Amino acid sequence: MSEQQPGKRSLNFRSKEMTAGPQRAPNRSMMRAIGFNDEDFNKPIIGVASTWAETSPCNIHINRLAERVREGVRMEGGVPQIFNTVTVSDGIAMGHEGMKYSLPSREVIADSIEVSANAHRHDGLVAIGGCDKNMPGILMALARLNIPAVFVYGGTIMPGTCAGRDVDIVSVFEAVGQYSAGKIGLDDLRAVEVSAIPGAGACGGMYTANTMASAIEAMGMSLPGGASMPAVTSRKSEDCFEAGRAVVRLIEKNIKPRDIMTKEAFENAITFGLALGGSTNLILHLLATARQMDLPLTLDDFDRIGRKVPHLADLKPGGRYAMTDLDRAGGTQAVLKLLLEGGLLHGECMTVTGRTLAENLAEAPGFPANQTVVHGFDDPLYPTGPLVILRGNLAPEGAVCKIAGLKKIVHTGPAKVFDGEEATFDAIMKNEIVAGDVVVIRYEGPKGGPGMREMLAVTAALVGQGLGEEVALITDGRFSGGTHGLVVGHVAPEAQVRGPIAALRNGDIITLDAPNNTLKVDLTPDEMEARLADWKAPGLPYHPTSMLSKYAKLVSSAAEGAITI
Repeated sequence: MSEQQPGKRSLNFRSKEMTAGPQRAPNRSMMRAIGFNDEDFNKPIIGVASTWAETSPCNIHINRLAERVREGVRMEGGVPQIFNTVTVSDGIAMGHEGMKYSLPSREVIADSIEVSANAHRHDGLVAIGGCDKNMPGILMALARLNIPAVFVYGGTIMPGTCAGRDVDIVSVFEAVGQYSAGKIGLDDLRAVEVSAIPGAGACGGMYTANTMASAIEAMGMSLPGGASMPAVTSRKSEDCFEAGRAVVRLIEKNIKPRDIMTKEAFENAITFGLALGGSTNLILHLLATARQMDLPLTLDDFDRIGRKVPHLADLKPGGRYAMTDLDRAGGTQAVLKLLLEGGLLHGECMTVTGRTLAENLAEAPGFPANQTVVHGFDDPLYPTGPLVILRGNLAPEGAVCKIAGLKKIVHTGPAKVFDGEEATFDAIMKNEIVAGDVVVIRYEGPKGGPGMREMLAVTAALVGQGLGEEVALITDGRFSGGTHGLVVGHVAPEAQVRGPIAALRNGDIITLDAPNNTLKVDLTPDEMEARLADWKAPGLPYHPTSMLSKYAKLVSSAAEGAITI
């Protein structure tokens, strides 16, 4: 084997721990069996973390993308090693017990990538995510590892077509509500079901997957434009190839994730997510990622930035368009360029290209004339951000409300209280929820669920029944990026830890006031405390050694990102 040239920085700065010298002959022997030769032992070894699985349309194609990353790594002089991690399909897990495993999978993904990359001493990493929890899980791992790395988004799905209109997974959930209200028949429901998901890719609106991919691009951890490229295009294949090349160049320049993922970069991610009308999960996942780096990111940062960032993109679920429409109109780079020119981004932030965000955007095209997907600063959809932090005697630690596309953002009404999603869904399907109600779903928080399920089945059923803005819904659980309507999630403290939401009873008068950032119930502190005096936390129906039991013991508040500590 050849030796490293004197005076030249070693590109295999970590992997040489397991490949260099006579004492590592056993290690090299094992590696020869998987294809290594003498020259490879002096090259940087690049892990390619794939989230491929046959369990989700979001991830079904990622093995092909990982192969393209491998080609790029080889082209640039590295040695690629593909390995897998788990994935959970939120759309398939939604509405039943399986959804309890979705948010915990974020921690498993982060842990598994950390384990593999550290055990095999990878010098760099390219990670490909395709579904909601893949992306923050990957980002959390990259923050911990702090080795040169690039994130690649598997890409958005193309919309389906039913009766001459575009449909997606949210259309199916809403059709269930329409069916329960007698607005459509079984044949109509089936027509939407079989048309909504035409192939590979993540859910097509500004739901959680597209929100997180966009935020990661704004943060500088993925190549320019990758967030809006559809999954099944030659451009996405090329994006993967270039990511493989880029990670080797990052090793040469010694640029690591913590050089890129600064507090200012997180602020860029928040700004972009708000301008696009992104998912409430943006808050949960960015908080969790910042915690991996001990960055001082809090709910107050989202509130502060939200007051100055307008909602510009008319994207689903609150708007008219899908991610593919944004891609045709100019893509994520055009929006970022608009925000930079408007003085809303930190252009000096470093990115995985080895250049700053401003340098990347100098080459980006702007929007073509007459496009209608993204509004200008002179005509925003809403003058401030669509994700609003609420506090009050129901949420002392905070709660998250998404007002995108809503005309009514203040609501006062009587509570209808349910312990868990299933009881709530049954009541909706029996038409027991009426206009003016405040639906309360508790014991669905990180510890109480456990797992903090998304309530898309519930919220979509309400929208399908025509109650989307006629009732309010609050929960210590969370929402899919596809949720719309007057909803509040992440209520903290959660019911399982004696949060105020545990004290609520049917008929209590609750006020949700987004303009004034408040969520309160008409109870005095003494009345609240009297109700909680004999309260005991419900037991969890899982064996003490089960994954969910361990998660419930370790997980923190949603206000801190629901990380395991």
